[in-house]
Amino acid sequence: MFQKQEYACLDPKYFHIIVKGERDITIQSKNTGHYWYLRSTGATGNLAVLIYHKHRCSHPYHRHGQSSSLEKAVRSIVQHDRFQLEKDRRVAAAM
Repeated sequence: MFQKQEYACLDPKYFHIIVKGERDITIQSKNTGHYWYLRSTGATGNLAVLIYHKHRCSHPYHRHGQSSSLEKAVRSIVQHDRFQLEKDRRVAAAM
């Protein structure tokens, strides 16, 4: 289960917080519009949080990875956003 103090890493300036439960969190990045579903497994180590991702609301989620904590999962999402935005910038510059 996610602990209340862990929710502090969910910056409302960065994410739309759609669902915030004890085991499940659904957020949307304000930078890319991508959706993220984070599931607390109750396990320890790298499988503590499963990370799922989709590009649009109507798309199905796909497994993006796993993490040892909610904070590390959020850092992974921010890193993915940076990668995606840089990729989009390069594509636009090439046109």
